[in-house]
Amino acid sequence: MKILHLDQNHNSLIRDLKKKGYINVEAYKMSLEEIKSVINEFDGVVIRSRFKIDPDFLKNGKKIKFIARVGSGTENIDIQYLKKRKIKLISAPEGNSNAVGEHAVGLILSLLNKLNLANDSVKNKLWIREKFRGYEIENKIVGIIGYGNTGKSLAKKLTGFNVKEIIFYDIIKKTKDSIARQVSIKELQNKSNILSIHTPQNKYSIGMINKDFIEKMKNPFWLINTARGSAVKIKDLIDGLKNKKILGAALDVLEYEKKSFEDTFNGKINEDFLNLIKNEKIILTPHIAGWTFESHSKLAKIIVEKIVKDFPV
Repeated sequence: MKILHLDQNHNSLIRDLKKKGYINVEAYKMSLEEIKSVINEFDGVVIRSRFKIDPDFLKNGKKIKFIARVGSGTENIDIQYLKKRKIKLISAPEGNSNAVGEHAVGLILSLLNKLNLANDSVKNKLWIREKFRGYEIENKIVGIIGYGNTGKSLAKKLTGFNVKEIIFYDIIKKTKDSIARQVSIKELQNKSNILSIHTPQNKYSIGMINKDFIEKMKNPFWLINTARGSAVKIKDLIDGLKNKKILGAALDVLEYEKKSFEDTFNGKINEDFLNLIKNEKIILTPHIAGWTFESHSKLAKIIVEKIVKDFPV
């Protein structure tokens, strides 16, 4: 079985597939047109997010049996077309869920305690304490939107902080959970002090955190987004900060982030981003919540296991 690798991943992925008898071709620098011209030779494709997997991409791939996405999000893949072609979609949402959960906790702590600002102040030889007085997570109500692998990971980690309650909203009815309670979007908006986003990108999540949503939040709140940038309307977020509905925000992803998640700015800085970096109530990280050394290895291991299980040589 011959597999085409479009993005570079942990070296164990190709090494372990090779050991199992798979033929691997690394096409990290091949253009889209070059890949489309050779895809007919392959049985499977391994990708992160470099290209969109759609009918045009796959039209010459008559032998393709599976698409393996090294990660959780599948917005760059036409899932309905894969089903029509009976091509198996393999992903690994469990591979970086712990990393994302830990990163979200780190963002909450940094945001509520102004750790980034305090660090910058001391490094500028200033010793100011009152300005950086923070808030505790204890006795806060944490709302989570999207209770899949990463939402559950965050909830589990928050249990050690003696929060008042963890509640979550999800479009899918979940079985009873011992850590968090499923609620309506209205109850989530009425109760949350801290709100963390853990949704995939789809028609329900795009633009979800907008002016209307923010105005319906009963309490001033801190916002965390480690999911997809499209979930939060940046202009509305900035307005929410100005009118003090939002106390602060920590964003690992941005609304105008490229679909490949690489080189978002290309040397160009737009007005929204300038407003973000000038605001002391904003913490930004470059889409690294799931980007740990451990998750790098876990993702590869899970993808190998699933390929071997479903398509043994």
